[in-house]
Amino acid sequence: MSEEKQVGIVLVSHSGPVAEAVAELARGLAAGGATAPVAAAGGTQSGGLGTSAELIADAARSVDAGVGIAVLVDLGSAVLTVKSMLAEGDELPDGARLVDAPFIEGAVAALVTASAGGDLAAVEAAASEAYSYRKV
Repeated sequence: MSEEKQVGIVLVSHSGPVAEAVAELARGLAAGGATAPVAAAGGTQSGGLGTSAELIADAARSVDAGVGIAVLVDLGSAVLTVKSMLAEGDELPDGARLVDAPFIEGAVAALVTASAGGDLAAVEAAASEAYSYRKV
């Protein structure tokens, strides 16, 4: 990993185990070495299904290096939670951005790009481009 600051990645899922698994998968596929900071924010504080603004905020703070944070989400209410947090303006670090991308493929593309030193715009573009990945 470079000594330069890297964009952080936050993965928000309705399930803690899903968020952790996607983070682990992305780390494993991002060249197998040191990666940009990535944190999972899944489920509720009690471990149930849902989203928690506090868990999301904690995850964002843990990956914040001051150069931006890409937040990827799994389903509808996670989008609403993050949008609400961004609108409040004080719950997430400056430079946090909700990224419109598929959750798994976008997470991998975002982490690979951030780990290579891409800025927030490049990380967002790479994650968003994952919508065009064809499987057949």
